[in-house]
Amino acid sequence: MTRAVITVPPHPRRGQVIEIRTLVGHPMETGYRHDNFGRPIPRNIITRFVCTYNGAEICRADFFPAISANPLFTFTTVATESGTLEFTWTGDNDFAHTMSVPIAVE
Repeated sequence: MTRAVITVPPHPRRGQVIEIRTLVGHPMETGYRHDNFGRPIPRNIITRFVCTYNGAEICRADFFPAISANPLFTFTTVATESGTLEFTWTGDNDFAHTMSVPIAVE
């Protein structure tokens, strides 16, 4: 079970620039390391992050093996209207996690 923590201002004003912080639990194995027996450890990373605001994409990021485990990703957007922010992480080994957060714009 994947755990994600998302921080969004609870009641931003219309037109205000807001900071959104996301943290998702994931081991992020690069595929370059070997285990104790010399066998390569298979790559297992999150490859893409997408955020939509009321269905419109506002942020997209591609991740590569150099990113750390449990990646923290921060970005900004303008609070235009109340609705839903939806966050989707996808990656190797059919990894997919989606989470939605309501936003109430004053």
